[in-house]
Amino acid sequence: MPRFHFSPRAPERTGDDRPAPSLWRYVWRMSGWHQVAACLMAVSVAALGIAPIELQRRIVDDAITQENYQLLTILASIYLAIIIVHGLIKLALRMYEGWLSESAIRYNRQHLSRLHADNQTGDEDEGNGRAVSIIGSEIEKLGGFVGDGLSQPVVNSGMLIFGLGYMISVEPVIGVIGLVALIPQVALVPVIQKRINALIEDRVNKMRSVSDELSELSPGAENRDRLTTINRGIDDIFDNRMRLFFLKFGMKALINFLNALAPICVLFVGGYLVLEGATSVGIIVAFISGFDRMSSPMRELLSYYRVAAQAAVQHKLIARWMH
Repeated sequence: MPRFHFSPRAPERTGDDRPAPSLWRYVWRMSGWHQVAACLMAVSVAALGIAPIELQRRIVDDAITQENYQLLTILASIYLAIIIVHGLIKLALRMYEGWLSESAIRYNRQHLSRLHADNQTGDEDEGNGRAVSIIGSEIEKLGGFVGDGLSQPVVNSGMLIFGLGYMISVEPVIGVIGLVALIPQVALVPVIQKRINALIEDRVNKMRSVSDELSELSPGAENRDRLTTINRGIDDIFDNRMRLFFLKFGMKALINFLNALAPICVLFVGGYLVLEGATSVGIIVAFISGFDRMSSPMRELLSYYRVAAQAAVQHKLIARWMH
């Protein structure tokens, strides 16, 4: 297994103790122009991910229907080549994103550990539990956003744009069905995510408080009241998580239902057009495959929206702690 010893922008980051003013400035500070390279790779992944839709249509309409064995072989070979190239570029992109994320996490942990050590008075443990929580787990969520903070939405939005653009250009009526299916999801997510963000911030604050209380435990009877406070905090964290699960999984269930409606509409409307002689079976096959391919990037985009919102909350809280 290779070892990655170098960091994306270590020389430029060293010495700057001020927190970045926003999440996106933080991402740029940690990775810089590497984000441009990652986004270019992401565009290639998106384009190659949609290319098989047209190949499926041509295989059905031009090769199978016409019984053209030579064309079938050529198209199948091109299909296989695209799948291999797409997989290799996607693997390289994931590794690149992972390297950027882990480099940011490593730098942040080293940097915040130094800041915390420099600010210790030597005669008290106040705030140690909070520092452990931030440097141990919170920074991992924030630093993990650096790697795919820009490239992943480029991949998924690119697949949606390329896919819908292709469908509308080939068969506008069916393409519009896919566009309409996306509208409720785009409108719904920000409303629910706003409530999820509030729960995330509340949970992080409660976790920090519990960590502080745990770090201040000492032998003696006075721990009884402190343990009561800790247990109450743990109960509050449990309630917070259950409310968050209800919102998160409820939103996913609704989105999955809306995604499942699109193929049914394609089969109904497309089947009618085939019976009327207005379109071909190959287009219907390709479009069903296309909607299936686009449901995944739509889910990824919605998941990304949640992760970005959580990273923004995390960044705000860590920046406040640094101040």
